[in-house]
Amino acid sequence: MAESGWNMPKGELMKGKKGLVLGVANANSIAWGIASQLAAQGAELAFTYLGEGLERRVRPLAESVGATLIVPADVTDDASMDALFAEVEKTFGTLDFVVHSVAFANKNELQGSFVDNTTRDSFLLAMNISVFSFVDVAKRAARLMPDGGSMITLTYLGSERAIPNYNTMGVAKAGLEAATRYIARDLGPKNIRVNAISAGAMRTLSLAGISGGRGMLSKGREMSAMKQDTSMEGVAGCALWLLSDLGLSTTGEVVHVDAGFHMMGLSDGDE
Repeated sequence: MAESGWNMPKGELMKGKKGLVLGVANANSIAWGIASQLAAQGAELAFTYLGEGLERRVRPLAESVGATLIVPADVTDDASMDALFAEVEKTFGTLDFVVHSVAFANKNELQGSFVDNTTRDSFLLAMNISVFSFVDVAKRAARLMPDGGSMITLTYLGSERAIPNYNTMGVAKAGLEAATRYIARDLGPKNIRVNAISAGAMRTLSLAGISGGRGMLSKGREMSAMKQDTSMEGVAGCALWLLSDLGLSTTGEVVHVDAGFHMMGLSDGDE
C-alpha cells in the first residue's frame, strides 16, 4: 500500500464488496484515507480523477491497493459521467458503495466577507460541483445497486456555523447535507443508505485553499473536547462503519468526527 502516514487495520469486513471512490487528490486526502481502510478490509475499488495532473497522483495510489479501474470524470459534464458509470457497470456489473469527496469554491471567495466576495457565477459553480454532483452520482450509482448499498459524502462544520473564510463552501456544504437527507429518503426503499461524515479540519489540499486554513487546525485542536487533531484513522473508521454491514439501519445522518469540536461551547480559556 502506498505511503500514507497512518496504519489501517486489516480485516474482511468489505470482502466481496465493490465501490467507487470520487475525489482522491493525493496521499493526504480524506478520500484516500477512507479508500485505504476499505481496501485493507477487502473491498475492490474504482477511482476517478480530473486531468493529467491529478491522474499522476491518483493512479499510483489506486494501483497500490490493486485497483485497475481508474477513470477520468468531470462531475460538471454529463457525457463524462455517462462514460464513467458505463465503465463501472462494464467492469463491476453492480456496486455496493460510493465515496463522494468532491467539492470546489473559487479561492478568492474563501476569504474575507461572504457577502462582498460572492458572485453569482462562482456561487452556482460551487453548488454544482459540491452539491449537485452528489445528487447526480447517487442517481447513477443507485441503478447499479439492485440489492441495496451505501453512499457517503464529506462535509464540515462550516455548514452549521459561520466559520471565518469558509464562506461559499459553508453554504454549499449546508446544501450537501440537506441533499444527503433527501437522497436517503428517496433511496431508502431500495435498501440504499446515504450518510455524510463531518470531519474536523485536516491537512488536505482543500484546507490549503482556505485563507487561514492552518489556524483552523490549531483552533480546532484547542477548542475540541479531546484537545486533539482529527485523526485520519477516525474518519476512515467512521466511513468503514457506514459503508459496511455494521452500518445497517443508519441513514440520513451527518456524523461528526472532529474530536468533539462541534459540540463545544466555550473553551476552558474562555471561562
